[in-house]
Amino acid sequence: MRIAIVGAGIVGVTTAFELATGGHEVTVFERRSSVAPLASFANGGLIAPTLLAPWGLAGAAWQRPQLRGVAAWAHLPWLWQAWRTRRPAAVAAQAQALQSLGQFSKQRLLALAQALRLEFEQTPGCLLLLRTERELKAVQPLLARLRDSGVAHELADAARCRALEPGLHEGTPLHAGLHLAQDGAGNCRQFAHLMKAEAQRLGAKFRFDTPVRALKPGKPATVVPATGEAESFDAIVVCAGTEAAPLLTRAGVRLPLVAVHGYTVTAPLRHVDGLPPPGPRATLIDSREQITMTRLGQRVRVSGLNELGGDATEVALAPLRRLYRALDEWFPGAVLERGAQHWKGARALLPDGCPVLGASGQPGLWLNLGHGHHGWALASGSARVLAELVAGREAPLDVQALGLQRLR
Repeated sequence: MRIAIVGAGIVGVTTAFELATGGHEVTVFERRSSVAPLASFANGGLIAPTLLAPWGLAGAAWQRPQLRGVAAWAHLPWLWQAWRTRRPAAVAAQAQALQSLGQFSKQRLLALAQALRLEFEQTPGCLLLLRTERELKAVQPLLARLRDSGVAHELADAARCRALEPGLHEGTPLHAGLHLAQDGAGNCRQFAHLMKAEAQRLGAKFRFDTPVRALKPGKPATVVPATGEAESFDAIVVCAGTEAAPLLTRAGVRLPLVAVHGYTVTAPLRHVDGLPPPGPRATLIDSREQITMTRLGQRVRVSGLNELGGDATEVALAPLRRLYRALDEWFPGAVLERGAQHWKGARALLPDGCPVLGASGQPGLWLNLGHGHHGWALASGSARVLAELVAGREAPLDVQALGLQRLR
């Protein structure tokens, strides 16, 4: 089959690889000049299937995005829809689907890394820091789900947390922690470039600096670039993130996608002769602040702050100060701020916080988007599932709860 992919973020690149692996003739359209140009560029890198959950699930580790700026009030209908998604039966089904997809995705990522000998920055281990008894009570539903599903985890007291992470500041309140040894983090952008090279080796073509103006469903389906002639394909897979909504609307598919902005600070560690490197050993999540701190080689990446509204090009100082403050509370003086890199990225999000994966309802048009800040954690599995569905085969796991029908 001739298949087009719109978008070359981590989801689009992994989808290109999986389809090319199946022998399809793949062309990727990307409006920018490289892979992983936006949400995949400098994200937090968290690969923690254990913590994946819809917004409405009790004890979920992540909260709904916060309004920022006057323009954000235009998204109140979306927030209302997000509140309405808290139907227990639907949330339970989505939670199960996300957990299965997350675990499958991690296994697929590790299998590919080993089989293809991919070398990229990885950090094993994840520790959810709970400052107070109240925070510990809030994650009891999560702990119950982990026990019921047999997922390996450790509820650690403060002393055990400090043994796992000796650099934690003694003066910062710490009540307990949830240690997930099987989860971790990695450099998403590095992996995306490696997967692009592997997809190209299998014959996939990447058309950079090529915005797509329109998609026309049908048999065949058509991609209309902003410049040049329209091209026909047996199938089109949309992985375009925040830019997908207007394209899909014109193609007869309405999705309540919004852009949610997150921030990251990537800073070199401060080294003192004769002393061990400061900062985290693995990946830490501050439960109260919703901020992730990850060790990437000789750097630390601090990420968080889901903002609905604002300008993607405006890197505000207040959120950056909040990231620095959280890092300094746990690891005072650990990084050299002078060499830090600041980043703000927009991630496509649906009202229930889950991706949409599968058929669009329009002939020849498929969807693999809306992963939000879980794109890196779900990319490899989503790509494998989508490749099987497009080829007309049975998916390796049930993702019906993540289909388009739930949003109608």
